[in-house]
Amino acid sequence: MPRQRTNSALDQYELTVDEIVAACDGDLHEALRALMLLNEQLEQELTLMSGIYRPDQRLH
Repeated sequence: MPRQRTNSALDQYELTVDEIVAACDGDLHEALRALMLLNEQLEQELTLMSGIYRPDQRLH
């Protein structure tokens, strides 16, 4: 059944998710793992850029 297109931002998310899953050879577990790792990297960058990082503080 085809999906209804109602929001271009949501459409872009759908396309991006499809690309990520395809890059992981259709393995949803690996696609989720890749997204979680990327999210962790982005959180670390945000923490560093926001200036709240302390050298004695462990990031995750």
